[in-house]
Amino acid sequence: MPKELSSSKVFQALIAMAAVVVVVAGMRSSQAVLVPFVLSAFFAIMMAPAVFWLERKKLPTILAITLIIVVVIISGLLFGALVGRSLSNFYSALPDIQIRLRGQTNQLIAWLHKHDIDVPKVQVMEFFDPAVAVRFAATTFSELGSVLGNAFFIILTAIFMLLEASSFPKKLRLAFKNPEKSLKSFDRFIHGVKQYMAIKTFTSLMTGLLIGVWLWIIGHDYYMLWATLAFALNYVPNIGSIIAAVPAVLVALIQNGVSGAAATVIGYVMVNVIIGNLLEPRMMGRGLGLSTLVVFLSLVFWGWLWGPVGMLLSVPLTMIVKIAFESSDDTRWLSVLLDSEYIEA
Repeated sequence: MPKELSSSKVFQALIAMAAVVVVVAGMRSSQAVLVPFVLSAFFAIMMAPAVFWLERKKLPTILAITLIIVVVIISGLLFGALVGRSLSNFYSALPDIQIRLRGQTNQLIAWLHKHDIDVPKVQVMEFFDPAVAVRFAATTFSELGSVLGNAFFIILTAIFMLLEASSFPKKLRLAFKNPEKSLKSFDRFIHGVKQYMAIKTFTSLMTGLLIGVWLWIIGHDYYMLWATLAFALNYVPNIGSIIAAVPAVLVALIQNGVSGAAATVIGYVMVNVIIGNLLEPRMMGRGLGLSTLVVFLSLVFWGWLWGPVGMLLSVPLTMIVKIAFESSDDTRWLSVLLDSEYIEA
């Protein structure tokens, strides 16, 4: 009997692993459909508090949603107009920037050889190509732009989600045998995502604004572009701000020399120390409940699965998985492993 039980558990584990592989493969292959839908869901979650506040002010739901959507669209158009010109200029100058970066890398290798430091040029150019960082920035903007090209679908789906938001708890009570447990998990998820997205959006806005002002002060041509990249990649935990700084520093090196690059580094370090190490942890607290290792691995996994959008939403998406694991006694141990600190009840 024990052998049969053991074989049964092994078989169940293999089936579960196979199911995970199939689901992940399906999510990756259906990226074009799922990514806009997920963005719609998070957009609806972020807009819901404002809609509910307007409803409490006796404004009809349709009118409240319309008002919020109009404000968001106008803000997006104004922001796009500010960044669009800088992005266009950057794309035009990109080939020249890449050539000059390679030239400076060759000069550095020649200087090292002159001082009897043997560095294999081919291997260095193969494994350390500064132009890759600049191309990464351009690719990131391009992919995000292609996703936002589905803005009509994203906004329309978010509107329908907001219309259903008020009746969703009632549907849960009717759909499940133990609705209070389901509602508790749902409320915890919604609260966690709203808290994370609100804090992260505020700190990202502050990061982008301060970076933009600093780069404008030191005379960087693409200060609006790098401010936007700093805002977007600040959603990526742990390494997003570092990734955002690299192309800005390299372009500053070409544009203003070593002094310009040093000033750019100083600005990024100061902003990220103040925002990332002081302000954000104080505001965030322990609300996420995810270990640092899990946050980093989730960044890698969701980035591989859905690209830049997956990286931006890696933490909220992992929270969904964690809450799903908590809902079953069989998978609760996985939720414990994902947690940053587990205190036995």
